[in-house]
Amino acid sequence: MHCARNYFDPAADWVPMETVISTAPDQIAIAPGSLEKEWNSNGRRYFRYKLDHPSMGFASFLSARYAVSREQWQRISIEVYHLKEHPWNVPRMREAIRKSLAYYTANFGPYPHRQARIIEFPRVAGFAQAYPGTMPYSESVGFIANLESPGAIDHVFFVVAHEMAHQWWAHQVVGADLQGATLLSESLAEYSALMVMEKEYGEGMIGKFLRYDNDFYLKGRANDGKRERPLESVRNEQFHIRYNKGGMALYELRQTIGEDAMNRALRRLLSQYGYAPPPYPTSYALVDALRDETPEQYRYLIRDLFEKITLFNNHAQSAQARKLKDGKYEVTVKCQFQKLKTDYYGRESEVPLDDWVEVGAFGKGDRLLHRQRVHVACGGNETNLSWVWSFTVDEKPERAGLDPLCLLVEKSPDDTMKRVEMVK
Repeated sequence: MHCARNYFDPAADWVPMETVISTAPDQIAIAPGSLEKEWNSNGRRYFRYKLDHPSMGFASFLSARYAVSREQWQRISIEVYHLKEHPWNVPRMREAIRKSLAYYTANFGPYPHRQARIIEFPRVAGFAQAYPGTMPYSESVGFIANLESPGAIDHVFFVVAHEMAHQWWAHQVVGADLQGATLLSESLAEYSALMVMEKEYGEGMIGKFLRYDNDFYLKGRANDGKRERPLESVRNEQFHIRYNKGGMALYELRQTIGEDAMNRALRRLLSQYGYAPPPYPTSYALVDALRDETPEQYRYLIRDLFEKITLFNNHAQSAQARKLKDGKYEVTVKCQFQKLKTDYYGRESEVPLDDWVEVGAFGKGDRLLHRQRVHVACGGNETNLSWVWSFTVDEKPERAGLDPLCLLVEKSPDDTMKRVEMVK
């Protein structure tokens, strides 16, 4: 019965929407959909909007004395409505919309609307929200952010990419009104935004973002009064699981099976459930599609990432490097691995390792010099493994160790990399 209802709006399925909205003569009023007509009457300014595609019964209505910044991408109008006093990050927002549209349409499928709008509202609240083709943003979410700090995460770009991703994940594919539904919306939006960020900034910046996700997830699970559930059955209110852990899990799987395989699974989900009538999909639809694209040697990840609660307590014990005659550097890292499973009651237990992990090194300015996937396995019933690995880099390393991008959920993420000691 619950698959007959979506978690967004249990009272309705896909509905057309047409809005006539009036406002003061010096304001612009905005509703989801394309602007069909604008006129003035009796001292009021009127607007008629109509959705380009039937959508969830999910709408926002805003009006203010807006300045409007526009550009065109293919057939789609990119629009940012903002206070004229807050222009600083508007070009960056337009660019983030444009690059999100480029990646998502190329890899997931068509964008169903003729416009993609961001609309500023006062910071009486601090959030951004995606409605069909229309995304209200608090002024505190990007409009007044300072993006001039060198090397900092561009959270304005990321939030725009996340909300744009909801035009596919939640507004085309929406989960049934059951546990795990937000894996199909928030987790997929986080993953999609990470991919747009990766194309823009490279994997080094993604490592910073995943470390933030790891920290936020650990803090969330430590303070959450509810019992933790695996991703495939996450509750709607458990932000740190559906956002932070969900994005990490999907990005780790992508790093393992490849971007093409991930996109095949996601296009399959869209093909089967995009704008489809009930029954709505459960989280198992995504997990099964990902399992089908995952080679047998990596299938353990489907269990670890989505069906169980898996943690690591890994440590880089030492990192040394020596300069070679050809000017390169041989790096040797010694690491200790520990893999943990957590049950429904939060009790942790060690489990044997039979996993693929990454080792790597960073140079000056946190530039990623090396990443390499290696297989680590314990013998017999052993659950704690010490391990030594060597590799060569082209320039002097500053930090080295394991899991350089923070793909794994680490209990002690600051211990996975060590300052490199130079030896002869």
